[in-house]
Amino acid sequence: MSNPVHDFNASIIDEFRANGGVVGGMFQGSNMLLLHTVGSKTGTARTTPLVYQPHGDDSWVVFGSAAGAPKDPAWVGNLVAEPDVQIEVGTDVVAARARIAEGVERDELWTAQKADLPGFADYEVKAAPRQIPVIVLERR
Repeated sequence: MSNPVHDFNASIIDEFRANGGVVGGMFQGSNMLLLHTVGSKTGTARTTPLVYQPHGDDSWVVFGSAAGAPKDPAWVGNLVAEPDVQIEVGTDVVAARARIAEGVERDELWTAQKADLPGFADYEVKAAPRQIPVIVLERR
């Protein structure tokens, strides 16, 4: 039996790689990267397409919105368990280290994301009372 989320992500990953990091459709015009993690429970390699916000010259910010689901997406737990990851940005593969943004930094990054992509404000409402994690991926 096929997994709809896996199939959806697989099609985005294929499109991303076929077009040098550009994805159309509902993601047209959005910054997207591919996050490579290892499952914290399974040890299985995972690739997750994520919308990101550039942050300085050597960082990218991603958001554990899960489209407003009541719990964090699995990739957030994978990053907590193993913060050293690889990401694909455009045609580049980059080694990065993940950290959870907190306090004022988290609030500023989250506010900027909601201003840039207002759908994230809807995710925040749907996810309540869960606070959506904001993760900074810093080049290693």
